[in-house]
Amino acid sequence: MSKIFYFNTGKWLFILFFLVSSFPSLAQNKYTISGYVRDSRTGEELIGASVAVKEMPATGAVTNSYGFYSLSIPEGKYTLVAQYIGYEPNQKTITLNQNQKLDFGILAQERTLQEVEITSTRKNENVVQTQMGVEKLDMREINTIPVLMGERDVIKTLQLIPGIKSAGEGNGGFYVRGGSSDQNLILLDEAPVYNASHLLGFFSVFNSDAIKNVTVYKGGMPAEYGGRLSSVLDIKMNDGNNQKLAVSGGIGLISSRLSVEAPIVKDKGSFMISARRSYADIFLKLSPDSSIRDSKLYFYDINAKANYRLNENNRLYFSGYFGKDMLGFKKLFGFDWGNATGTLRWNHLFSEKMFSNTSLIYSNYYYNVNVNAGTSKFNIISRINDLNLKQDFEYYPNSRSTVKFGLNAIHHEIVPGAITAGESSSINSKKLPNRYSLENAVYASHDYKFTENLNLAYGLRVSSFSVLGPGTFYTNNAEGEPVDTTVHGSGKFVKTYVVPEPRVALSYILSEVHSIKASYGRNAQYLHLLSNTTAGSPTDLWLPSGTFVKQGIADQVSLGYFRNFKENHYEFSTEVYYKSLKNQIDYRDGAHLTFNENVEAELLIGAGRAYGVEFFLKKKYGKFNGWVGYTLSRSERKFDDINSGNYYPAKQDRTHDISVVGIYNLSEKWTLSSTFVYYTGNAITFPAGKYMINGRVENLYTERNAYRMPAYHRLDIGATWIRKKTEKFESSWSFSIYNAYARENAYVIQFEPSETDPSRTEAKQVALFKMVPSFSYNFKF
Repeated sequence: MSKIFYFNTGKWLFILFFLVSSFPSLAQNKYTISGYVRDSRTGEELIGASVAVKEMPATGAVTNSYGFYSLSIPEGKYTLVAQYIGYEPNQKTITLNQNQKLDFGILAQERTLQEVEITSTRKNENVVQTQMGVEKLDMREINTIPVLMGERDVIKTLQLIPGIKSAGEGNGGFYVRGGSSDQNLILLDEAPVYNASHLLGFFSVFNSDAIKNVTVYKGGMPAEYGGRLSSVLDIKMNDGNNQKLAVSGGIGLISSRLSVEAPIVKDKGSFMISARRSYADIFLKLSPDSSIRDSKLYFYDINAKANYRLNENNRLYFSGYFGKDMLGFKKLFGFDWGNATGTLRWNHLFSEKMFSNTSLIYSNYYYNVNVNAGTSKFNIISRINDLNLKQDFEYYPNSRSTVKFGLNAIHHEIVPGAITAGESSSINSKKLPNRYSLENAVYASHDYKFTENLNLAYGLRVSSFSVLGPGTFYTNNAEGEPVDTTVHGSGKFVKTYVVPEPRVALSYILSEVHSIKASYGRNAQYLHLLSNTTAGSPTDLWLPSGTFVKQGIADQVSLGYFRNFKENHYEFSTEVYYKSLKNQIDYRDGAHLTFNENVEAELLIGAGRAYGVEFFLKKKYGKFNGWVGYTLSRSERKFDDINSGNYYPAKQDRTHDISVVGIYNLSEKWTLSSTFVYYTGNAITFPAGKYMINGRVENLYTERNAYRMPAYHRLDIGATWIRKKTEKFESSWSFSIYNAYARENAYVIQFEPSETDPSRTEAKQVALFKMVPSFSYNFKF
């Protein structure tokens, strides 16, 4: 059976490449222009910049993730124009009679805050691009939006986009089109980040000073991405200034940050180092209470990147991230967790039409718990290690086609947990067996422009996942009871899954200002997150697919209409989607997830569905700009042993989600901003009654997620004052008020016996924040 399956997979890949090669070239004697588009001041390659041909309005190219473009046009004399949002266009005239390399340097505009962009390149890019369900954030936008404690945050800004929902106050996760938070693939320079939160979810691990580009795919993701069901968040770090030394930073209420970038060799290589640290622990030391003075509460992170151009055809990159959170009470309790990533990349140009990127990637997430109280003396560790080899190719056969293909191999090592007991401890040492697996994928995709109005992007990704020994593997019955075990040695293949994942997107441009688009995509996910809490925590467990838990599969179809108004100053879009989910996970009643060697026995496997409609209206230019987003949606799950086998709301189900963002450039020195958010409360399981057992009162639970948390809404306001700005130095102050009207939004609702009448139960709402003012000082030279 497996041989036939692999033969069919190979056949479909062959058909795909046959279709790519069979599209005819529309003109003879063509030559290729290729090169890079860079920031003239810093030398940074610009992702998503456009290179247009004045004499051929419908012809152009867009730079890839490394700023490279390739364009094939007939012999002749042409004027090429390089453009990027927030930059002055640069044009060059050439006589094309042979293949040529042509690099562009473009200058950033002075008044960048006048433009608040979510998509880059051409003013009507949202209309003409084939892909739908993709958004790009400009870092200048993130720096103007008011946030908690003044800490600029990529994740919090993403949650203001339709279809992307906050996982809740005090939670760093997010939900995309009805999927759970673990169904989002988060990449930092191609390295997976398994926990993107600082301070238990109040802030993200991404330092905005170190980030160049943010792209999120919430539907119809390209074939080069895989491994998650709902979305991909692709974050690229700054390469560093290869022209001169540059320093920037900021001092805020909760943390400070500093970034340094400079050339290694001018015009050939550069480096960037950016560090950030919070200092709540410094204020704790001022307390008169010794127990508080000896406590720990802080985080830090370091981003670093270096690159060097060996020659015109070869360039090396190395980037890394290391971040850690520390939480502790005296010497009695300590809890730390963090991420470490490293990416080594080699860019190579085989020719003007063939671009290659080879990456070796390392990713690590861990947590560590220390307890030293009385007879309870023990240490708990858990971690997940990935080693990843990735090879990507891009081929530009002609001006109408772009072909991408490649492969990916990831070795996963998961340490579920190990307890090491101290001397005279009442806790016994215990170690769960490590879990090993191998995740592979090959892919090919083709973007083709049939006519001036009709564009097609299609591809196929074939992924596989192999469970590896050593270990003992359980076979459970329908009730979760083990009925058989098998033992496999080191490196032995226990179980292998193979899933073909087709992707297709189609767009029809009705005119320069409006278009319709449709897409279909299948995604497979082989790693699953198990959580004991509704909000999520650093101690949540990643579980690989195995003999009982299969890979999750999502099939999503979407249809959209895109329209621009008033010379592209306004953008409107609406997208409708339906997502079918297979092999979803939920927990048996009373499930025990912690230190359970056969944790699969606590799980139920079922199905799900998510559907909705998104509306987005955005003003891009002028003194006042911003957007309004609204999502109407449902997300449901279905398990035979829950709610009598009927569909019930998933915890991330929210009927309504509204976000409003406004930014007003009052003057050259002052910029005002505000955001308003409203969403339906999460679905949750509350007790429907109570009963007495062995003289103790217990809560009675009936249907899963049959109740709702109260609706959430909040207004934030902010202002930025540019105190000084010269050619060599800039300083500014940022002020913000989080939750300006002091709404007490429910973080958790607890059910407790009444203090006046123990026979009665009272619901008590706990809120995290009321009004939170903050300020920060920022500088750059």
